[in-house]
Amino acid sequence: MYLSRFNFTLKHVPGKSMRKADELSRRLDWQEGVEKDNEDRTLIKPEWVRGAETIVEEENLRERIKMAQKEDEKVVKAVEELKKAEVKTLKDEEWKIENGVVLKEGRIYVPEGELRGEIIRLHHDTLVGGHRGRWKTTELVTRNYWWPGVTKEVGKYVDECDTCQRYKN
Repeated sequence: MYLSRFNFTLKHVPGKSMRKADELSRRLDWQEGVEKDNEDRTLIKPEWVRGAETIVEEENLRERIKMAQKEDEKVVKAVEELKKAEVKTLKDEEWKIENGVVLKEGRIYVPEGELRGEIIRLHHDTLVGGHRGRWKTTELVTRNYWWPGVTKEVGKYVDECDTCQRYKN
C-alpha cells in the first residue's frame, strides 16, 4: 500500500551488464575453473543454524513412530482390518496407511508413549523458534502429527515449561 503512492518502474539488469557488481557475486576465487574452489571453508558457523538438528531428529522420529505403531494393539488391529477389507483408506480418506505409517487426515498418528512428549519438545524447546506459547506449539505439532488430545497435551507441556512461565507477559 505504501509504495502505491509512488510512480516507478522496476527493470531487471543482468549481473554481467552491471558496471559495479557486488563483491559477493563476482569474487575471483568463485569463478569456474579456479583451482581449490572453496578449500573446505566453513561459511556459516554451526551456532547460526541451531534449529537444523530438529530436521535430523524428525527423520529418526518417523522411523521410531513406525515401530511404535507396529507395537500398539489398537493400531495393529485397525491395520489388520484395513488389510482384510483390502482398502487403503477408511472413512473417506480420514485414515490411511502410507509407506507403513498410519496417517489420520494426512498427519502421522502417534501412539501413546514417550514419543508424544518428544514431538512436543522438538517443536517447543528449539533455540531458533521455541517457547512461543500454547497455540503456536500446537499449530507446529499438528502440521505433521496427530493423536487424541494433542491440544490438551501441548497445553499442559507449555503450562509446565519453566522458561515460558518465567517470561510470560
